[in-house]
Amino acid sequence: MKFFVDTADTGDIAELAATGLIDGVTTNPSLVAKSGRPFADVIKEICEIVSGPVSAEVVATDYDGMITEGRKLAKIADNVAVKLPLTLDGLKACRTLSDDGTMVNVTLCFSANQALLAAKAGATFISPFIGRLDDINVDGMELISDIRQIYDNYLFDTEILAASIRTANHVKLSALAGADVATMPPAVIKGLVKHPLTDKGLETFLADAEKAGIKV
Repeated sequence: MKFFVDTADTGDIAELAATGLIDGVTTNPSLVAKSGRPFADVIKEICEIVSGPVSAEVVATDYDGMITEGRKLAKIADNVAVKLPLTLDGLKACRTLSDDGTMVNVTLCFSANQALLAAKAGATFISPFIGRLDDINVDGMELISDIRQIYDNYLFDTEILAASIRTANHVKLSALAGADVATMPPAVIKGLVKHPLTDKGLETFLADAEKAGIKV
């Protein structure tokens, strides 16, 4: 499974990129706005930090506007994935941009039928929002499993990008359900490494090494 970090904080991105565990970045206008910097400048810097896909979202809601903004975003760097909403105009723009050779991340997916349409429109990534489904007592992992089966049935190349991930358990369940990518906040990625028994074991090993006078 690929790991994308969901943030526009370049400090956090650089820190995680240095671990070698990050395969890409997802952003949205809300995340970029927190930086207080020009949108294009932030996206460009992120693209210089990571070599993998960097999702940059349009703000237009009509086809012509999405195409204009999408092509502008794609010029920032070769690894920009234009993020489009799952609407009819968004799907139409997805087909056009995909045919241009641009990576496209179709976002705000909440049903398997929507995911099927995105794949038919040539999306590089489909982003089902599992956390938001959980908020309304709908099983987000069932959606991941349904999309996986549909995509496998028809050999679609679109990658399932599990989004709105809030917990380590979300990551595990997404992997079990067959998601290709999980995008999550920096805190969730850092939390994946933690386990009390790991900490306890390390403490014991270090104490024993000190008593034995072991030095490497």
